[in-house]
Formats: sequence, C-alpha cells, structure tokens
Amino acid sequence: MGTYLARRILQLLPVLVIASLVVFLMSHLTPTDPAVVIAGGRQTSAETIAAIRVKYRLADPLPVQYFAWAGSALRGDLGESFKLKQSVSAMIAARLPVTIQLILMSIVLSLAVSIPLGTLAALRKDGWVDRLITAFALAGLSSPVFLTGIIGILVFSYTLGWLPSLGAGSGVVENFRYLLLPSVALALNMVAQSLRITRNGMIEAMGSNYILTAVVKGLPRFRIIFVHAMRNALIPLVTVSGLQIGFLLTGTVLVEYTFGIGGIGGLLVSGIQNSDYPVVQGTVLFVVIAFLVINLAVDLLYAVIDPRIRYS
Repeated sequence: MGTYLARRILQLLPVLVIASLVVFLMSHLTPTDPAVVIAGGRQTSAETIAAIRVKYRLADPLPVQYFAWAGSALRGDLGESFKLKQSVSAMIAARLPVTIQLILMSIVLSLAVSIPLGTLAALRKDGWVDRLITAFALAGLSSPVFLTGIIGILVFSYTLGWLPSLGAGSGVVENFRYLLLPSVALALNMVAQSLRITRNGMIEAMGSNYILTAVVKGLPRFRIIFVHAMRNALIPLVTVSGLQIGFLLTGTVLVEYTFGIGGIGGLLVSGIQNSDYPVVQGTVLFVVIAFLVINLAVDLLYAVIDPRIRYS
C-alpha cells in the first residue's frame, strides 16, 4: 500500500504542474489589465499604473511571474486579492466550511435516495417499479443544476414559504435549513447516476454464483441482499461517488451563485466578475488539488470495501 501510495503521488505531480500552468495562463490571457484593476479604474495616472506593475511584479516576463506564483503556492501562499487586499488562502479557508457542508449534505441525500431505489429497481427488474424508478433517474439526469435550483426557489421558497432561498444562515440548525434546498438541487443530478450504478451493480451481483450458493444454503434474503450482494455492488458506486465529489466542487459554483451562498463557488464568481486574478487562480488551483486528492482517496477506499483488492 505504501509503495502504491508513493507512486500515485508521484503521478499526480505532473498533473498539478500542468494544471497550475493552465490556470495561470488563462488568467493572464484576459484583456483586462491587472494593474488597472488594482488601481481601481482607468482614471489613474500612468506613473501610478507603472508603479503598481513594478510593486506586484506585473512587468516581469510571464515565466518569471509563473514561477514566483507557483513557488508561493507550494508554501501555501496563494497571493493577495487585488480588490480586498486580503490573503487568498485565508479567504478560501473562511469560505470552505459552508462549501464542505453543502457537498456533504448533497452526498448524504444522494446516497440515501439512490441506494434504496437502485436496490429496489434491481429486485423488481423489468417491472413497473423498475420502469418508474428509471424514469425518475432520467428526469434527474436531464435537469441542469441551476434550473433545479431556480424551480426549487419558486416552489419551496416563494410559493410555499417552507425554506429560505438566499444565504447560508448561522448555527447548525439554521445552516441545515438554508442549505437543504441547494443540497437537493445538487443531489438530484447525482441521484440519477448513482441510482443507475446501484441498480446495474445489484443486478450483476444477484446473478453471481456466490449469491446462488448463499440461497442454496438457506441464508436469510435480507442478509443475502444487504450483506453479500450490496458489498460488491458498492464498488462501482464508490468510483462514481468519488468523481461526483470532485465535480460537486465545480457544481457548487452555480448553486452558490443561485442561492447567494458565500462559499468557494461564490468566491470564484466574485473573482471572475472583479477580474481579481489571484482569487481566480488560487480558487481554481485549490479545486484541482481537492479533485485529485479525492480521487486518490477513492482508489485507496477500494481495498477497504473489497478485501480481494491489494495494492503493491
């Protein structure tokens, strides 16, 4: 396991270098002059603009700027916001908890719905229950996150008045109320994919020889389904869930903007709107690193779920 982990980490390094280079170049290909952004407008004198370029090393060649930024990022310093004059690392750390809570609630809701429904669809294969659940999955898969969020706001906030539509609240209970609607909007798309994976995995597992052996031995049906079959059916679900967690980091951008939640997604949108390059670069790089780390953790989790899997 240790050798495998070290090899995977080494494989991630070139990906991180390429990703950081792409993030840096994309931020510097925009027509907006960062010195003008820092100065706060185009009415600033040319001398002030020149002084700003020298102070922030904006006059240096792009390779010099990149290596300076990348070197600081390795030390945990993602730069300073042009607009707010705050550390980007501190801004991410301050907004990260609400994004994590939103993602965790979405994952819990998704698995709480997809695993039972996927199992039920597999046990009622080709019946009307299976068709109804499959139609629900297709509807969820076809619904864009932002559209689901807007419909949720119109129905549950403005029409019924059950849930708040904007903000994140304060405190555990209030946070749960504020984040429930955006979590459902995020989870609906995840439910569709997880449900299909669970259904197909359970159908394959229930037709396996070891399940037939368990039936012949007279084991209780509940034990056969939820202990023997589901454990093997969960392996592809873990893969999909790991990828979904990574994509949720990007999906939260739309949801947080729609619901006015001040998380990582809101920070990224604010940075783009204000042409705040350090904020955009730091936030995107953080999301890329989180995505890579999550996928590595999912690979390692395989061995926990299935003891037959061994890494060397």
